[in-house]
Amino acid sequence: MGRLKRLQWLWTLAGAVIVVLLLRGFVITSCFIPSKGMENSLYEGDRIIVNKWSYGLRVPLMSLFSYHRWRERPVGQQDIVVFNNPVSSRQTVIDRREVYISRCIGTPGDTLLVDSLFNVSAPQELFNPDKKRLYFYPASQGKALQSMMKALSIDDEGLMGNNDSIHIRSFSRYEVYLLNQSIHNGQSWIHPLAKEQNSELKPLIVPGKGRVVRVYPWNLTLLCNTLVLHEGRNATIKNNTLYIDGKPTHHCTFTKNYYWMSANNSANLADSRLFGFVPEDHIIGKATFVWFSKEKNTGIFDGYRWERFFETIK
Repeated sequence: MGRLKRLQWLWTLAGAVIVVLLLRGFVITSCFIPSKGMENSLYEGDRIIVNKWSYGLRVPLMSLFSYHRWRERPVGQQDIVVFNNPVSSRQTVIDRREVYISRCIGTPGDTLLVDSLFNVSAPQELFNPDKKRLYFYPASQGKALQSMMKALSIDDEGLMGNNDSIHIRSFSRYEVYLLNQSIHNGQSWIHPLAKEQNSELKPLIVPGKGRVVRVYPWNLTLLCNTLVLHEGRNATIKNNTLYIDGKPTHHCTFTKNYYWMSANNSANLADSRLFGFVPEDHIIGKATFVWFSKEKNTGIFDGYRWERFFETIK
């Protein structure tokens, strides 16, 4: 009788493990947010649920079955998306690569306006008022700024850079607005590190399946890397000209849909500014809700962000 109970217990445990593996492989998965790159949408220490069916299920075990997606649907503008690293050179199997999370601000065929560092100036500004940017201020005002931040409950993320005369910090526009309102003489000494100059912005077309994209000096390297890494083409750059299969070209065509991903915090470069376009076969799913949240370096009984438990991600 005891042996029968042990067998029943083992079958129950095995069944539970199989159910969890099936759910993780075919329905949802959980991810941990290790950094502040997506604040104020996601916070360091959040644990989130990712819906693998949001854009159609990418068939697991890509090393065996290659890339297939059931009930495929496109990624939406402003979706917060979980995807595999597009530029990993150590791991060739896509679904075994490290995982990133960013906001999709460019879908196939979209035209984005970018500066020389591929910072997108439009249209995401309309949707991300909390997007973090770098600002500088006189080093002599350091203590005054920290005092204002404390009074306004603005998180102190530390200095992003400094020298003898200036300090650099990361703030959202709204946070800078609050700080400027607190400066007594009304003369702001907090300034953006890089001012946008619309005259220098260039149009960047996000490639799509079957679309022809023109080659310009500002997208030359980006397109070449995309062709080599994700299209399997023999592409090189010689004398500022793109060569495909040994022939110079001013236009190129793509066989996949691509997306441009952006972190909420511009100081965090773990987005398309670092790894370029994200191909459709790297998309895992959509971040749907936070199921657990705890502040970093806190004890077992404190630091819990109870208000974020089961909060929908926007």
